Amino acid sequence: MTANMTLDVIYQDEYLIAVNKPPGLLVHRSLIANDVSLFALQLLRDQIGRPVYPAHRLDRKTSGILLFSLDKTSDSKMQQLFAARQTQKTYLAILRGYSPEKGEIDYPLKKENGTVQDALTRFMTIATAEIALPAGKHQTSRYSLVKARPETGRMHQLRRHFAHILHPIIGDRPHGCNKQNKLWKQTFNMDTMLLHASSLCFKHPITGSDVAITAPLLPEFRRAMSILDLHLRDDYR
Repeated sequence: MTANMTLDVIYQDEYLIAVNKPPGLLVHRSLIANDVSLFALQLLRDQIGRPVYPAHRLDRKTSGILLFSLDKTSDSKMQQLFAARQTQKTYLAILRGYSPEKGEIDYPLKKENGTVQDALTRFMTIATAEIALPAGKHQTSRYSLVKARPETGRMHQLRRHFAHILHPIIGDRPHGCNKQNKLWKQTFNMDTMLLHASSLCFKHPITGSDVAITAPLLPEFRRAMSILDLHLRDDYR
């Protein structure tokens, strides 16, 4: 990533703007990554020539929809929508193994300070794949493409929840499968975490209109889909 990179703007109106964030890009400065000099907030601000305010969080390793407000009033109202769980976020992920056809993961998650928070994820398996990639005592490896909707917004929720049901996200560290991550790095030269924020729906905090934002899959996720011969139906995009 370079300082002159251009972010892909996928939604913009008078009050809000959304980009399709590439994996590996931080939203803003963080004490846990003080060696990083590029941030989505800085890049977008310079790109459009005006201040922007992040309306929510998106993990550094996660790609997809990142929403910003264009003024402080919109920012306050948009953050209230997220806090009140009045937004619907949908993610696509590639998991290790054959996950259940659909399910709920109702599993509390602990914050760094020890506080335990309720956390709920609903998911549906879209497709499965098996390829000739030996892993341990198995001569093949199995994977699932899932659509996931976190009903709560806890840190690393999807990553921790899928690890909890023993179907970790490919490329995830430290919650994922080290053996599979190593295989993908060695075999396919890929260490991208295969988690993508694909859609975001909400009622506009200023105009009251219904907003539905979608983010196309980025190149490494599409390459993983090709490796696994997985295909995404239009109604899952």
